[in-house]
Amino acid sequence: MFVSIQPHQHQEYQTLLTGFFGLRKRVFFDQLEWDVPVKGEIEKDEYDEMDATYLIWCSEDQQVIYGGLRLLPTSGPTLLHDVFHATHGRNQDLIRPDVWEGTRMCVDETAILRDLDGVDAAKAFNLLFVALCEMAVDLGVTRLVSNFEACMSRVYRRAGLDFDMHGSAHEYGRRPVYCASFEVSQDILTGLRHRHDLHGPLLAESALPAVSIPPAALAAMHLAA
Repeated sequence: MFVSIQPHQHQEYQTLLTGFFGLRKRVFFDQLEWDVPVKGEIEKDEYDEMDATYLIWCSEDQQVIYGGLRLLPTSGPTLLHDVFHATHGRNQDLIRPDVWEGTRMCVDETAILRDLDGVDAAKAFNLLFVALCEMAVDLGVTRLVSNFEACMSRVYRRAGLDFDMHGSAHEYGRRPVYCASFEVSQDILTGLRHRHDLHGPLLAESALPAVSIPPAALAAMHLAA
């Protein structure tokens, strides 16, 4: 199940969001050892309090979180401009209401391998990217921008994403941080679906909260590695 959670739905999906914050803690704090704020078993920062939009992939009963990410329009406060501005030189072209920042993208590889036959981490990220593109088109977003470490560029290329590099900086930690953006359009979404042999939407129409994809159907998608 892929769930799009808008700011006005945070209370309705509080359990899902808490599960996603827990996954973020396990991935970014425990595994990657990022300097992120942690309270108990969740990772949550000030940007989660700023009317963020979320894409969350979960089980049918919403008890298991397989992955997700956070989205914010760059016309408001973002990590991109408040913290990682050195990676793009304060590029003013990246401050627009139709350009959104994506952060905290992660998947639970253990849960995916346990529950979803034929879906590994690479295929999971491909699914997330397609669902993200669907969601962005629905929201009227024309470009998505992200900061990331070098290893993620291979994930983007494997998914078939064409991205524009805006720069990098070495002052944020042990490894360089890069900035890139991705154009979003219906044509690009159609191309991604074709590349990954997807014949229908992953997300429901915006009026509906979610769309379900049975594990057997996921296994039959034969996503490109």
